[in-house]
Amino acid sequence: MFKYLILLIFSISLNANNITIASYNVENFFDLKKDNSEYSEFIPNTKNQWNQRNFNIKLNNLLKVINDLDADIIAFQEIENRDLMKLLSSKLPKYTYYSFIKYPNSAVGIGFLSKIEIKNNKNIDVKFTKRLYRPILETTFEYENIEFKIFNNHWPSKAAPESYRIKYAKSLQDRLIQLPKDYDYILLGDFNSNYDEYQTFKNNKKLNNTSSITGINQILNTTYENKFVTYDDILKYDKRVHFNLWLDLSTNERFSTKFRGQNNTPDSIILAPALFDTKRISYIPNSFKVFKANYLFENNNINRWEMSGKKYDKIHKGFGFSDHLPIYAEFSIKKEDTNILKKMQINDEIKKINSISDLYTKEKLIDPLILNDAIVIYKDDEKAIIKRQNDRAIYIYQNAQNLKLGYSYNLQINQIYNYYGLKEIKDFTVLDEVKKIDNYQDLFLNANSINILNFKYENEIITNLKGVMKNSKLYLDNNKYIKIYSKEKKLMPKDGEKITILNAQLASYRGNMQIIIHKQSDFKVGF
Repeated sequence: MFKYLILLIFSISLNANNITIASYNVENFFDLKKDNSEYSEFIPNTKNQWNQRNFNIKLNNLLKVINDLDADIIAFQEIENRDLMKLLSSKLPKYTYYSFIKYPNSAVGIGFLSKIEIKNNKNIDVKFTKRLYRPILETTFEYENIEFKIFNNHWPSKAAPESYRIKYAKSLQDRLIQLPKDYDYILLGDFNSNYDEYQTFKNNKKLNNTSSITGINQILNTTYENKFVTYDDILKYDKRVHFNLWLDLSTNERFSTKFRGQNNTPDSIILAPALFDTKRISYIPNSFKVFKANYLFENNNINRWEMSGKKYDKIHKGFGFSDHLPIYAEFSIKKEDTNILKKMQINDEIKKINSISDLYTKEKLIDPLILNDAIVIYKDDEKAIIKRQNDRAIYIYQNAQNLKLGYSYNLQINQIYNYYGLKEIKDFTVLDEVKKIDNYQDLFLNANSINILNFKYENEIITNLKGVMKNSKLYLDNNKYIKIYSKEKKLMPKDGEKITILNAQLASYRGNMQIIIHKQSDFKVGF
């Protein structure tokens, strides 16, 4: 009787809340049975120290993350076998349901733990002649008599070129177009692709063997005509498009892994348009988050499972978690939550976009924006930075040659762009030249009065910053440093030089702040 009471209380609790759905690449969770398909460092009880002690640590650490995350459905990548999924379920009785799939002789597979009923599972086969990866796991769930699907993905890493990930995307998209357009489904997992992959990989000759076409963007249609699909237009396309939830976060917060200190987004949660219509399940906007508990992420580092030694001679140290952070989002079946986009449109009508600050909240412009009294505070040939009184600054990357330094303009902003996280004006029209501003330099920011590592100051012109150069970094008196970058290497200050920044652009790049040197007059040698 007591057991049934607990189940009843749990059922009531679940029904009262939104559904939380998460994805987590756990970084190689193997058991202690040798079956000749595991990676060499996970062959049990060898000099690599994959033994009972380290297995228990890895297991307990994983259980801690799952418990603290407390999602209703969690998709996993890099689990060795079904027995480990069964073990996790037995240790976490609130997860009544589990599923798993992998190819025979593959090292790892993918699976789900769920508090919500799993109706069925099937796999989408994606096979190659010479390499073995993983199928896509299609799982159908039922909640409050509402059916929906989640597709769990673990695409090939970037040891393989983009054509491999294209094959995964095409196999997935071929399955999706078989579903009714109003069917609720979610794509998630480790896609081994950044959400903006089409921007970040096109100059990489090793990866780009697909004429700059990417699986995550152009095949799954998270972009359309080289612009992201957004809240503003997701229900307007006849084409089967998708919305990537990374767009819900500010650009500097977009990461689930770090590589050489830079942000990467291999993990994604990607939504069908049906999750924004007025039926059944709805996504709760801005509920997408990265789970960054202190024990997982501190001092800008992810606390991964630690090993020492070389590639084929690694030894487990017995601490750490994963090189990925979990991601999650919330969904609702409440009627009051099922017309989300209309509510957002009403809010947009109440608060019209009319400032540079507002531009930072948008991925693209559906309609042009008029900016009055925008002052040119920096100029370098066809590049410029504009700012308004009591507003932010923004960068114009090109076609600004006719703008004059120290003049204000009325501008029509036609399109904006994110370049590795830095907001830029991509296309604009001059409506009027207003007047000359003699004191435009008053809009510069004194670097000693602000935190130059705060992303809210990106694209500002800073002055009066002093430091010593070392390895392309400017070291300051407070033991902090900031990267110095210039497209022209000859402009870069030399190692050991003491320099003073006179007027230079503060910028962000893949989750880090830096100073961009455009011309020699941006700084001087000496204090």
